[in-house]
Amino acid sequence: MEITASLVKELRERTGAGMMECKKALTENKGDIDAAGEWLRKQGLAKADKKASRVAAEGRIVLAQDGGKAVLVEINSETDFVANDDNFKAFANAVAQAALASGAADVEALKAAKLASGETVEEGRAAIVAKIGENVQVRRLVRVDSANNVGAYLHGSRIGVLVETKGGDLEFARGVAMHVAAMNPPYNKASDVPAAFLAKEKEIELAKMSEKDRAKPAEILEKIIGGKIAKIVNENTLYGQPYVLDTDKSVEAAAKAAGADVLAFHRIAVGEGIEKVVEDYAAEVAKAMQV
Repeated sequence: MEITASLVKELRERTGAGMMECKKALTENKGDIDAAGEWLRKQGLAKADKKASRVAAEGRIVLAQDGGKAVLVEINSETDFVANDDNFKAFANAVAQAALASGAADVEALKAAKLASGETVEEGRAAIVAKIGENVQVRRLVRVDSANNVGAYLHGSRIGVLVETKGGDLEFARGVAMHVAAMNPPYNKASDVPAAFLAKEKEIELAKMSEKDRAKPAEILEKIIGGKIAKIVNENTLYGQPYVLDTDKSVEAAAKAAGADVLAFHRIAVGEGIEKVVEDYAAEVAKAMQV
């Protein structure tokens, strides 16, 4: 069968693959456009497997929400350039919608969820790898499904926050989400701070004190240490921090004024915990010149 330009064009529109790849796929499959599409998908999976070991520490946080149901998904690429590519952004947003609609509780379940196109998230991931030529990974999923207020906030495309509040309104919940994005508190309230953390901080504060201060009566020493620990707790808890939208109040005071209680929050940022590879391009070029 003759491989016409119109046939190549139709396969490109179906798959988004390059012109030469489409022509090769049609040639390999004797002009059968359906078989050629399947062949390209298999090729995409093979390419995705080959690139899977490459570090992908850039990317985007995407959000999808419907009332009290909300998801954040981290999708990684190797470079910031690709993270801003329209194809990558479209894929990321489609994954967020699939995560919301499917009810997937974790990334493994999300990979099997269907995109609006009908393919699975994993199939879509393989296709985008084949198209853009970089490793792409769906790394993390955060889900909140609540009858309470759920505030959501994206700081650009690199930080995402979900906050669940009981009482108050959505405006306050979103304000707290903005605070969490900016201040990244490790804990919600003082009662959430682990005893081991407090014990370690107490040990550190005692070590920092002078011999003269450590020689003070136990009750005075305890009062001094207690004040220092209280300050540390405030610095490390959402409720203890000054509220970024009204720094004259703590978040706890702002919540009380709004008639709200912050039940939980979730914050994820692109590339957290991934060891990035720092490449010395000058050294790479010099090495290549010596070959």
